[in-house]
Amino acid sequence: MLQQRDFYRRLLDLGGRVEIEPLLDDALELIVEVTGAKAGYLELYDEESSAPRFWKGFHVSDADVDAIRASISRGIIARALSEGRTVETASALGDERFQDLGSVRQHAIQQVLCAPVGVPPIGVVYLQGRTRPGPFGVADREHAELFTRQLAPLADRLVRREDGRRFDYTIETRATLRCPEVVGRSRALARVLQSASHVAPLDVDVLITGPSGSGKSMLARVIHNNSPRARGPFVELNCAAIPETLLESELFGSERGAHSTALRKSRGKVAAAEGGTLFLDEIGELSAGAQAKLLQLLATREYHPLGASDAVRADVRIISATNADLEAKVAARQFREDLYYRMHVVPVVVPGLEERRDDIAELVEHFVAEACKRHKLTVLPISPRALAACREAAWPGHTRQLAHAIEAAVIRAHGERALSLREHHIFPKAPHDHADSPTLAEATRAFQRRHIAHALEQHDWNVSETARALDITRSHLYTLINDLDLKRRAGAGGNDHS
Repeated sequence: MLQQRDFYRRLLDLGGRVEIEPLLDDALELIVEVTGAKAGYLELYDEESSAPRFWKGFHVSDADVDAIRASISRGIIARALSEGRTVETASALGDERFQDLGSVRQHAIQQVLCAPVGVPPIGVVYLQGRTRPGPFGVADREHAELFTRQLAPLADRLVRREDGRRFDYTIETRATLRCPEVVGRSRALARVLQSASHVAPLDVDVLITGPSGSGKSMLARVIHNNSPRARGPFVELNCAAIPETLLESELFGSERGAHSTALRKSRGKVAAAEGGTLFLDEIGELSAGAQAKLLQLLATREYHPLGASDAVRADVRIISATNADLEAKVAARQFREDLYYRMHVVPVVVPGLEERRDDIAELVEHFVAEACKRHKLTVLPISPRALAACREAAWPGHTRQLAHAIEAAVIRAHGERALSLREHHIFPKAPHDHADSPTLAEATRAFQRRHIAHALEQHDWNVSETARALDITRSHLYTLINDLDLKRRAGAGGNDHS
């Protein structure tokens, strides 16, 4: 048992922490130890949202933390927060204040000590179960309340420090540049958006360079959408995706009979982009003949469709992009030097994801929301461990690789009926954070499924009667039936009217 003197010393030592995550880890371990709790959970809230911003569990797995956040004793935590005072019970299951809560009944919760952090509360500490005989005592309550009083200013200071580090460096540029589709707030992203804001209003051609998958095509659209040509078309051509024999006709169009497949006159991408922007991705893959014609277009704003004798005038802005080293290609005589210098007047460099690590957490949350919307799935929270793993991982394919990894992870997580996106969903080779036995979240879900299925069978799948018996609304029951994938046995009688 921790001595009183050691408790105070360790409580004071918390003031030396300079990072919010280690502070919460050490603080939760301390209060669990001093009160003799079996498990602990800590939440801190954002001033502008009712959703927790930081959360930690001690002596519980990631899955169990997810279950606490999703359902376990939310009534107890909610009471502590709303009343702004400590909630204590020797047996939640036998306490008339909590015994009717579904989570308390499902998990047979006994001893609980739950104290708000700060006045007004900025968080909560939830302690459950005892490693020692009997309920939490007066000393435990005093320790918990002293702990939360000490934790509140420390946490507030470090959260504000975290906010300072997470300062949105793009905010000034975003005030003048319309780019809601661009996710992030890092210095590196701010630099590229500032470059885009400088060139967007000018009717000049632009060369965008950067690694594959870093978002060059998105930046090209941002430049177009903020230009005087925004009302005109934005036409994209991937030069690496078109066979060399067809690239020139695809780009400049062709007269009937100009080549073996030209059965009729066709418009090229340049004509399609008239009055707007032509975006040429993978420009380094252009053939020598296409390079010569592109040089003519850039220099004179005129071009010749294949098989045509007369030049065509073009009113088009050209934005090019490449992940290739064009200078090296020029040196190797694989790319025209005069074309390179014509294109290189206003270069914009898109940073890779390794330069934007501060944006990874926000990108992960964005890609999770996108994937869930695309596949019509419930949006999943992301475990802190999963976010940390994403921040530390190498992403050679940059934002494109991250987006694909998160989409696959969302599908895996929903396939497992997980309550949150965890590390092994994103990185399948990572160890699962549970052993052979089911996690608390999985066991909870299995119990819910059995209990609701039994109730539906008892009431012959009459949803109204079943909802009344379960003391929930019909809409909630319908949601549970769908979420738990409950289906009526074939051939069963009765009806399921509401």
